[in-house]
Amino acid sequence: MSVTVAILFGVAALLIGFAKTAIGGLSSVSIAIFATLMPAKASTAAILLLLIVGDFMAVWHYRRDCDWSIVWRLVPAVLPGLVLGTAFLAAVDDGVLRRLIGGLLVALALVQLAVRNRPPYLTRLMAGRVPAAGAGLAAGFTTMVANAAGGVMTLYLVARSVDKRRFLGTVAYFFCGVNLCKLPFSAGLGLLDTATVVRSAVLAPLVVVGGWAGVRVARRMSQARFEQAVLGASILAAAALVVR
Repeated sequence: MSVTVAILFGVAALLIGFAKTAIGGLSSVSIAIFATLMPAKASTAAILLLLIVGDFMAVWHYRRDCDWSIVWRLVPAVLPGLVLGTAFLAAVDDGVLRRLIGGLLVALALVQLAVRNRPPYLTRLMAGRVPAAGAGLAAGFTTMVANAAGGVMTLYLVARSVDKRRFLGTVAYFFCGVNLCKLPFSAGLGLLDTATVVRSAVLAPLVVVGGWAGVRVARRMSQARFEQAVLGASILAAAALVVR
């Protein structure tokens, strides 16, 4: 492994931790880095283990802030989404998957920009069971295929006008559960080999450092301004995957 590749992996790990405890959009950059440096399918498993480390940190820091009523509405549709995503992963090759990951990240970032100035009726509409089922299914599929469900959850929770602290707590518990459920699916696809586990173990301390920094930044920085920069970085990183 070259020094440049090692640095990029390290940056991706730091951003995963930061995204889990601050602004989730930054995880899109990490997803793009991993999918560029590794075979696309293998990258989904490699980054999954690091996401789980970040999940544990986020759950600990925001353990009192989860809105369980939102989580329970999403959960029933997540498992079918995971199954669909697993079937899709088994059927496509790396080139198609890499472009799909990039396309998903671009689409989710653009939609997040579109709903920034949401009309008041959207909050009431998104509180229903049908939008929750759609968000859960989409989250299950996109997280299995590309670890990209953060964009889906951001769209859903922003549309529901969830405040920042409750947002962070709800996302922390939701993704901790979902990512743990994904482990047997990834193992069943043969993606969790020894090299992947060792790489993740080496990078895990950087996830912790990023998470520690994220907690402190989340307390101080204006979320609106920071989200604009994160969305821009996500679009650029995803576009690089699409054209690669």
